[in-house]
Amino acid sequence: METLLAIFVGIGLAAACGFRIFVPLLVMSAASLSGQLTLSPEFGWIGTYPALAAFAIATIFEIAAYYVPWIDNLLDTVAVPAATVAGTIVMASAVSDMSPFLKWGLAVIVGGGVAGTVQGFTAITRIASTATTGGLGNSVVSTAEAGGALVMSILALAVPVLAAIIVLAILVVAFRKIYAWIFRRNKLGAEANNPRLDP
Repeated sequence: METLLAIFVGIGLAAACGFRIFVPLLVMSAASLSGQLTLSPEFGWIGTYPALAAFAIATIFEIAAYYVPWIDNLLDTVAVPAATVAGTIVMASAVSDMSPFLKWGLAVIVGGGVAGTVQGFTAITRIASTATTGGLGNSVVSTAEAGGALVMSILALAVPVLAAIIVLAILVVAFRKIYAWIFRRNKLGAEANNPRLDP
């Protein structure tokens, strides 16, 4: 049961990494230092004061950068792989009572997959916002993402089962949005390559 709850914690934190990379790491560090979270031994460094300070500084810069027009879109190009790595790390650090093979397999597939999918969803949302508002609405998207990262991180630690259910709902919406976006791009590309001739 404890292992299952730890997996739910990891899933919630991985999803939070999809919204903002450093917010869940900052929350994990603070929770570990306060005794609210037990980290896997090899990730004990997350629960240290130097790591807490580093995550706090990184979080401030990350959140601030997403409020700069066009820089936010630029950050999204590197955020998907970065979020995938962060999701893998938080998942592996949350699960301890498991063989290394299973733990890292779970961390890469589930943790990295969830974080990467959520980040892809937020990137598409920002592209749509940029296209429809010229970037003026991106600050609203950025605020929602930062808030989502914080709320999801706290829920993952406080109510992991609820966090996992919310993540499942987010993934359903994300997959539908990503699929629709890819389909639309492919359709536009096909029309551009095969223009119809007017009679």
